[in-house]
Amino acid sequence: MSVPDGGSTTADNPPPPGDGVAWPESSPSPVSAVPVLSRSAHDRSHLARSLPDPTRGRPVRVLTVDERRTVPVEEDGGRPRLLWEERTGLPEGAIYLGEADGVPYAAVRGDRRLTVGGRPVDTWAGLRDLGAELDDLDAGLLAEAVAMVEWHERHRFSPLSGARTTIERAGWVQRDPETGAELFPRTDPAVIMLVHDGGDRCVLGRQAVWPPGRFSILAGFVEPGESAEGAVAREVAEEVGLRVTDIRYVGSQPWPFPQSLMLGYTARVEGDPTLRLDPTEIEEARWFTRDELRSGAGPRALPPAVSIARHIIDRWVDGEL
Repeated sequence: MSVPDGGSTTADNPPPPGDGVAWPESSPSPVSAVPVLSRSAHDRSHLARSLPDPTRGRPVRVLTVDERRTVPVEEDGGRPRLLWEERTGLPEGAIYLGEADGVPYAAVRGDRRLTVGGRPVDTWAGLRDLGAELDDLDAGLLAEAVAMVEWHERHRFSPLSGARTTIERAGWVQRDPETGAELFPRTDPAVIMLVHDGGDRCVLGRQAVWPPGRFSILAGFVEPGESAEGAVAREVAEEVGLRVTDIRYVGSQPWPFPQSLMLGYTARVEGDPTLRLDPTEIEEARWFTRDELRSGAGPRALPPAVSIARHIIDRWVDGEL
């Protein structure tokens, strides 16, 4: 697979839906040891999911996720914060997210409103827009909420019998009513890799459907029976015709559009560095130097800060990888 709009693959950054939602502007990733969507500050409280009431009778903060996967946001001193609604108990159909500082959190699917819990909504925005700006608690909860809502929307029927599933364990299990089988949330692994020459050059590519000048690193899904490192080597060979070695893990990031986990790597070219593109995957690919990327003399646009692609690029440019 190749790199679509915003960087990475359809697993990492799929094209925006036809709803007027725009990709965030290209900007450097925050200086951090982990990609921005890998941050978290809450306890998922997995044992509580099996309780009749995982909140244990405490008031719960509930986040509404609409059909576009956007959520209510308020501006707090110029920084966005998720707008949680205080409820006395877990609403019917809610997905329990866990707790932080003794406060339970949950998500529900719902429609956009002008106010939430009596407070005005400044805007409705999605994970792509907000991910790099939220604090660790909101970022982790929003990534979890969107991933779980996506799973519920896409897996309403059992793959075993075709029967409509019933929901159990505070939203974390769907049961096939005919076979009794428990169905759990799924995550699709995908690899995303910065290919370099062992010196100061790396490969960036682009698809024809992207805006002119947008480039990112290569990526693709892990196939059945394949290791992540094997997927890195295979995808690079398929997309740009290079052999790679010295495949090194960098970090991972959830990308719940709809259900991927991006596994980040660097890989060094072995042998001939000539690029041989698969025209069905990539329109253009080039070697770029660190100085070109650092000075802005390279691609017109790089992936946005919310993407692990940008995290890897920025860390490599800074000499950290």
